[in-house]
Amino acid sequence: MTQVGIEKRGSSLWRDAKFRWLLLSVALVGVFEFLSLAGWHLPAVVGAPFFASVILAVGWRTILSGLKALAKLNFKSINLLMVIAVAGAFYLGQYEEAAVVIVLFALGERLEQFGIQTSKSALQALVDRTPKTTTVKAEGGTKEVPITEVAVGDILVIKPSDMIALDAEVTSGSSSVDESTITGEPLPRDKHAGNQVFAGTLNLQGYLEARVTKLSTDTTLAKIINTTFAATKTKAETQKFIEKFSAYYTPTIIVIALLLAVVPTLFFSQPFEPWLREALTLLVIACPCALVISTPISIYAAIGNASARGALVKGGKYIEAIGRVRAIAMDKTRTLTYGRPKVTDVIPFGASTREHLLACAAGIESYSEHPLAQSIVEAALAENVTPHGVENFEAVLGKGVKADCVVCYDKHHCIGKLPFITEEHSVQAEVVARVDTLQREGKTSIVISNAREVEGIIAVTDELKPESRDVVAELMRLGIETVMLTGDNRAPAQAVAAAVGIREVKAEMLPEDKADAIKELTQRYGAVAMVGDGVNDAPALALSSVGIAMGAAGSDTAIEAASIAILNDRLEIIPFLVTLGRQTISTIRLNTALAVATKLLFVGLALAGMSSLALAIFADVGVTVLVILNSLRLTRFNPTASLEVGETNNQ
Repeated sequence: MTQVGIEKRGSSLWRDAKFRWLLLSVALVGVFEFLSLAGWHLPAVVGAPFFASVILAVGWRTILSGLKALAKLNFKSINLLMVIAVAGAFYLGQYEEAAVVIVLFALGERLEQFGIQTSKSALQALVDRTPKTTTVKAEGGTKEVPITEVAVGDILVIKPSDMIALDAEVTSGSSSVDESTITGEPLPRDKHAGNQVFAGTLNLQGYLEARVTKLSTDTTLAKIINTTFAATKTKAETQKFIEKFSAYYTPTIIVIALLLAVVPTLFFSQPFEPWLREALTLLVIACPCALVISTPISIYAAIGNASARGALVKGGKYIEAIGRVRAIAMDKTRTLTYGRPKVTDVIPFGASTREHLLACAAGIESYSEHPLAQSIVEAALAENVTPHGVENFEAVLGKGVKADCVVCYDKHHCIGKLPFITEEHSVQAEVVARVDTLQREGKTSIVISNAREVEGIIAVTDELKPESRDVVAELMRLGIETVMLTGDNRAPAQAVAAAVGIREVKAEMLPEDKADAIKELTQRYGAVAMVGDGVNDAPALALSSVGIAMGAAGSDTAIEAASIAILNDRLEIIPFLVTLGRQTISTIRLNTALAVATKLLFVGLALAGMSSLALAIFADVGVTVLVILNSLRLTRFNPTASLEVGETNNQ
């Protein structure tokens, strides 16, 4: 979607009337400029009004802005440099060059606007896709209403191919929904009663009814749009430096140009007009156009690329910061793992079988809402095991459950952790040994016993994300140390760390402990990122150089707390963001070096009396175009290429 959007915007430039008019103006004044270089000029009585008309038609905004800056004695204005250059060229009778200066400057500004628009295209696509009206249930049927008039609790009617207008909870129906505008995830998500749907996503098939949970101004899509637009106003550190540099640079160039025009004439008896021409050339080539736009376009392009993949970056400084990190601290639950338990081992004892153990445990646990209980029920259903019927169910808070199984010969059963079982029954030594082994592996043991003996153990652990190990390995290849900070017990934390390849683990941590750990890591490594779920990790996220919230779609807290919110749950976006940040920094450095080198070259030529206005302005616009094109490459920066660049930059 994003690439198509960018291509459409590229073609729209050629349909822009202002751009076509500027190209025509460049061609027109270019012809007269080449003729003037060959020695042919329009008579002054014709040339002066003709080129003055072209200048006013094309650059009246620049002239007006420059005159206002002059009235305020604002010598930091680039437009003031243009006014001085045009006035000086007219004084010298160089009407063609005066027109070339303004026309090419206006073309450069239009290309700059196009570059910024293009780099924001992914965000603008979200705005364009936002529905303005929606269908809601009403007395006697349905009605179409503006989304601004829909209240929380209203029931949306969502037909196949409808764009979902508001965040809502499905109350009836089932369908597949394309959520790529929100999460960047290309595969559609199945939606059933109880599932959440987001504004700006597309219902692919099936009929849904959904209860509105947020007003149009509070939806996840609205927050993404508002936050990302605000991010474009949050300046990167490099941009702040360049703007501060330009504030001193421009007045300095004006002073140097004044001295260049005056000193040879007053102190070395040189003719005034040739040195005035060189001073004007210096003013034109010294305009820091390419230098000023080198950072914002790169930042906008990178933010657009990240948002297209489901990562909401809240400011340009965070794109730079993620490219500089040398350590990343990760929470375990819902970051490296899914945050939901999964049965890993079913261990029967005595005459019991695996199927019997699962059937009996699932029958009893089906009455419990505890996540561990639900994981056992899901495991039984996944193996097509029919749960046993039970009666007299009793939950013992914080310990386990008791019930009578109507299928088993020994009816009475207890299910829970080992200490709960030992309160009523004797436990075989081999059971204790096996529980101890499972605990060292980071697994939670659920023991099932009848009135006589332990029938078996079901081991459960938090399900590891399959990409976690590859992500940690990739970060290691990028020269980044990964540290686990978790509130979980040490055994499961060590087990997950060993599985994914993390060497440093800090377990059993409270939120304030994680914050202290981030301070220590910052002292050790410098720039540090924190990855968590955005709620209990909020203090650590805030203290890190870059706070990254995982799975933040629909979570206001996560979007607000983090520097970067990953709206889908794709951990592999983190190495991509690191390499995108590094590539952005490299692009800004290249743009800045190119702009500064060109300035220095032509300033030297002007001081030596070897340059011209036309050559200077062509060089300035040329560098501006190159900077824009180089920056826009970041909109197409892809993960495969990024890994190679990241490794190169790290070496």
